[in-house]
Amino acid sequence: LSLASPTSAWPALAEAFPSRPITLVSPSAAGGTNDLLCRLLAREAGGVLGQPMVVDNKPGASGVVGTTAVARSKPDGYTLTLGSTPGYATAPALYPNLPYDPLKDFTPIIGVATVPNVLVVPPSLPVNSVQELIAYIKARPGQVAYASVGNGSTQHLCAKLFERMTGTEMIHVPYKGTAPAMQDLLAGRVTLAFENMRVPVANRLGKE
Repeated sequence: LSLASPTSAWPALAEAFPSRPITLVSPSAAGGTNDLLCRLLAREAGGVLGQPMVVDNKPGASGVVGTTAVARSKPDGYTLTLGSTPGYATAPALYPNLPYDPLKDFTPIIGVATVPNVLVVPPSLPVNSVQELIAYIKARPGQVAYASVGNGSTQHLCAKLFERMTGTEMIHVPYKGTAPAMQDLLAGRVTLAFENMRVPVANRLGKE
């Protein structure tokens, strides 16, 4: 996850920067890892910069909607985004008519966090190990559903890699955000997910 802005040479303005609130676009739904990191960053950066940093959630298409909005914004340093793998690394391969160029249309500012994914299942699932989970899935080919936050997301890619490595076949159920995906996982509507490990990263960022 890295902070980025539309490509520009940061202007030498007559007025001090920043002189007004800064918008930080989170290309994910409220409650997800990107949203959480955006809010922590906005709180800390706003205090340092002396201007509010306002988080604006623009979820959709695995980050493409929010990233596109930032690419089309005025390149004056007042609209930023916390980018991640889906919007910059996988989107070009998934969308032939992507409305932005990840390399040319953005200026990277700083790396914010490294977020690992962890395999999670609901407590009601009758398995006690990864080996038992694999056996459970193999006994139900094409019937076990897993959640992700969209096509091309790291959760989706982790699940596809898991399928390839274990010789299993599952059903992909994409959601618009982490919160609804986890609600369905806990309710047993989906069987598993490779979800971002949010709390440790948030605690670390808050301390730093």
